[in-house]
Amino acid sequence: MFSKMKITPSTAPCSEQIDRLRTAICEARAIVVGAGSGLSTSAGLCYSGPRFEEHFGDFIARYHYSDMYSAGFYPYGTPEEYWAYWSRHIYYNRYEAPVGEPYHNLLQLLEGRDYFVITTNVDHCFQRAGFDKQRLFYTQGDYGLWQCSLPCHQKTYDNEEAVRRMLAGQRDMRIPSELIPRCPVCGRPMSMNLRCDFTFVEDAGWHAAHGRYEEFLRNRQQEKLLYLELGVGGNTPGIIKYPFWQLTAQNPSAAYACLNLTDAQTPKEILPRAICIEQDIGEVLSLL
Repeated sequence: MFSKMKITPSTAPCSEQIDRLRTAICEARAIVVGAGSGLSTSAGLCYSGPRFEEHFGDFIARYHYSDMYSAGFYPYGTPEEYWAYWSRHIYYNRYEAPVGEPYHNLLQLLEGRDYFVITTNVDHCFQRAGFDKQRLFYTQGDYGLWQCSLPCHQKTYDNEEAVRRMLAGQRDMRIPSELIPRCPVCGRPMSMNLRCDFTFVEDAGWHAAHGRYEEFLRNRQQEKLLYLELGVGGNTPGIIKYPFWQLTAQNPSAAYACLNLTDAQTPKEILPRAICIEQDIGEVLSLL
């Protein structure tokens, strides 16, 4: 349907589009939220700049990387260095970071409504903000989970206690060797439960959430739905963006909204039912 992918950017004034979005939210029988990293960035979870420099100044001085994303792929020389970085990364992005106002405003906006959230974010902000766990589908993993690096079995493990021990015990950007996490089944090193390659573990919780999401969509195929896309970039458009376009096109009663700071666009096929707002997501949610 969108083979040539002709995209139409937003041209209407933001105030007009926000009014349209407010109406679409009020009129929708159900709302499907698709959230990407732009939502967490708006909430203050920036991976570069002052926040990165504050928490990782010693790592920056030694390894010379420019942001947390690239730091996660750095070829550390030892497991002790690797887990020193990752334990700090997990702590500041999963356990210590406060949930920003955009998440609280979104929850308030959805209160009393029929909704479901699919997200590529791995920072657990939705659950920490108070969203119903049964209405969330984390497709790409969770900073709070580890898995066998092979993997030898399809199970994940909570890491908070171990991460806090690593953080407390690290010296000179290394953790004690005895704190290196290993698979309780095969003894191999553990790894992050993040979808980086074919080793990603989709555990029982992942499949249950996927099933609930599919059932939610299936039971509301022809209802008056709003597909609300928040901060989704171009790295993995096949997870949220393209399916939202296709689902909107297939349902004449559906509307599609895209909130993105710099790249709010829509294919021309659904343009009459699309709302595109290029503005900070947090600002828009506070106005709504």
